[in-house]
Amino acid sequence: MIKFQKIKRFSLKKYILGMDRGILFMLLASLSFAFMGGFAKVVSETLPPVEVAFFRNIFGVVLVGLSIYKVPLKQSGGRFLLLMFRGSMGFAALLAYFYLIAHIPLGDAITYNKTSPIFVAIFAYLFLNEKLGKGALFAIVLGFIGILFVAQPVGGSFDKYDMLGIFSGIGAALAYTSIRELRKYYDTRAIVMSFMGIGTLAPLILMLVTPYITVSSDLDWMFAEFVMPEGIIWFYVTAVGVFATISQLLMTKAYELTKAGIVGTISYTNIVFGVLIGISLGDALPNIWTFLGIILVISSGLLVALAKDKK
Repeated sequence: MIKFQKIKRFSLKKYILGMDRGILFMLLASLSFAFMGGFAKVVSETLPPVEVAFFRNIFGVVLVGLSIYKVPLKQSGGRFLLLMFRGSMGFAALLAYFYLIAHIPLGDAITYNKTSPIFVAIFAYLFLNEKLGKGALFAIVLGFIGILFVAQPVGGSFDKYDMLGIFSGIGAALAYTSIRELRKYYDTRAIVMSFMGIGTLAPLILMLVTPYITVSSDLDWMFAEFVMPEGIIWFYVTAVGVFATISQLLMTKAYELTKAGIVGTISYTNIVFGVLIGISLGDALPNIWTFLGIILVISSGLLVALAKDKK
């Protein structure tokens, strides 16, 4: 008689449980980050980006504030101006990012934001005396070529969205670079609160002064009047804040459980998630040059992450 070998059934649950927990958390963080972008894109049809940034941060302020209330901060302090610089640059980069989400494909906006590791490598060399090996230099050049393919400047000049996209990467990189120094003086929660606190107060100030000033089209990404959310919009802005907070928590946990180089590599899946969510919301498919640019930016970030991991 012919004996048939028993075929094992594929179990998604067992596969997920067997996966490295750090990788799993980073995948979920990337997906959550992409969902935040998707909800931000939808709500940006009604609310200005500066207001979306306000709602994105206020949830984090409440959460981190409760954590500080329950467990007081343990820190020496002493670099207050640098702490404010971290919060301000992080907020400015986030504001530019939300403006981009409202005006260009979601995948492109996330790609610009993910250029930050390229600039972190440069700033760490300039300000923290970290060495740049040949691999890192190659990665930086590769990243800049990728940016050119995504931007596709007409007549050799970048438009407003390209400039803000590059700024979102540079601003985020300056914020991340400053964290390396701030960790010596401040509790992690204080560093996070500097970003979320400024990211809550600054939008309120910008929205309050807007009715009394004349704003040029070059600065419309920063200034706008407050628009009261109504109906389903309240759900959307709540989703932006909730998914942003979930993403931060999952990402923090991922870095605690697995090597930074591996986690950093997995984080680039949020570009893939962002492209898919963007297409589902009506974004056009990336053309061949944009797609190539995205690949180059991802490759650049991976090379930078792997170079750090080797050290």
